[in-house]
Amino acid sequence: MVIINEYAYLSRNTKGITDAEFKQLRDFAIANQYDKQGKHRPILQLRNDTLRARNYVGIITTKKGTVLEILPKIDLSSADDNKKTKKIFLTMLRTWRGLSEAQFNINSNISALHRFNMLEVFVRLFLENLVVLIQRGMARHYVPVEDNLSCLKGRILFPQHIRANSTNHARFYVRYDEFSANRPANRLIHSTIHKLIPLARQPENQQLLHQLGICFSDIPLSEQWYRDWDRHSVDRSMQHYHAVMQWVGLFLFGSGLTTFAGEHLNQSLLFPMEEIFEDFVTYHFRRNQHEFGVKAQGPQEPLALLEGKNEAFYMKPDISLTSNENPNKVIHILDTKWKRIEAQDNDPKRGINQADMYQLYSYGKKYGCKRIALIYPRTNEFKAHFHYHLDENLNLLCFPFDLTKPEYSVNKIIRQLTHQSPARTILSGRTTSSNFSAVTNPPSIAS
Repeated sequence: MVIINEYAYLSRNTKGITDAEFKQLRDFAIANQYDKQGKHRPILQLRNDTLRARNYVGIITTKKGTVLEILPKIDLSSADDNKKTKKIFLTMLRTWRGLSEAQFNINSNISALHRFNMLEVFVRLFLENLVVLIQRGMARHYVPVEDNLSCLKGRILFPQHIRANSTNHARFYVRYDEFSANRPANRLIHSTIHKLIPLARQPENQQLLHQLGICFSDIPLSEQWYRDWDRHSVDRSMQHYHAVMQWVGLFLFGSGLTTFAGEHLNQSLLFPMEEIFEDFVTYHFRRNQHEFGVKAQGPQEPLALLEGKNEAFYMKPDISLTSNENPNKVIHILDTKWKRIEAQDNDPKRGINQADMYQLYSYGKKYGCKRIALIYPRTNEFKAHFHYHLDENLNLLCFPFDLTKPEYSVNKIIRQLTHQSPARTILSGRTTSSNFSAVTNPPSIAS
């Protein structure tokens, strides 16, 4: 197994990667430079025969079976950063929109799982949900069967019976209903087990895969995954299938994930850190403060009206903090960015993308906010908030969000947004390319 972090480099000289595997990874990178809309979205950035990990975290398994594990870049002070980083990532993943809480509602806790590589973690979560499914009972349904039997069962199909048994009166051509577990969902589960057996290396996972495979031995493998996926349904009688089928979708199709061209690899499970960070921050604003209502990805408002009538250029804020008395009134707009900024005193832009500033400015004006915020992950270079004075009625604050202390981060952001009023008299150094003014570590000012 090879472990790297976001923004780290891979080359032919990387320990644990052979020339053939590097070529497979390079082909994968070339095939996945753009998304379906044609937007540049490299998973592994290729430059001068060197690969660099980008903002996707997870696992890539080569045809040979080597697991490349990409971990998020999180600044920690512990001696075993990789294990702690993995634990933080799994905690964040529980809040991501692409996975349901049910998929993590199992016996193993994250502290016990973080010692495995991420493929083994996901396999274990799938298997533990599958154990619960088996304990609650495998879903079955009645399937019509036609057969030429030596005993009478069901009802005789006389035209077929006459053709097949005109000279053999000891047999009956019949149709009957069989209560069978051979249904699309179970075929897909069996196919997932079959796919994971050669990929899993952890002994407990291997043992569970083989044991559970025996439970599905009477069910054929799915011959057409996509057809069975379209035909399967989780009705009231099989609610215990819900979490398992989401893992099946993940392993067989990458369901819920960005779709990648993966013919060069055995398996890829890659998660977009931009979305994961946004959902993690949203979750903790809902959980750890009660001064505001929280809306994710909205409310959507048009930026303009074409000819004064047709709405155009819809705006969709990451997080809106709304009035508890009037949920339609937006008080603050928060925008999350999974990006490392250095916030150096000699740089008035502090590493912030200028387009992000324009976007937040338009949000603030459109929604009538007085304070808006950009939220970045806390790093060793960015530990304290700062703010920009945009105009007489609008200020933008930039906050570090400590992934290890989300409740503390939420409370600190709320305090700064509600109790500290960035004064217009605290202005330092004009930027050279805009009218924004920045203050680093502003003193506490009474409202």
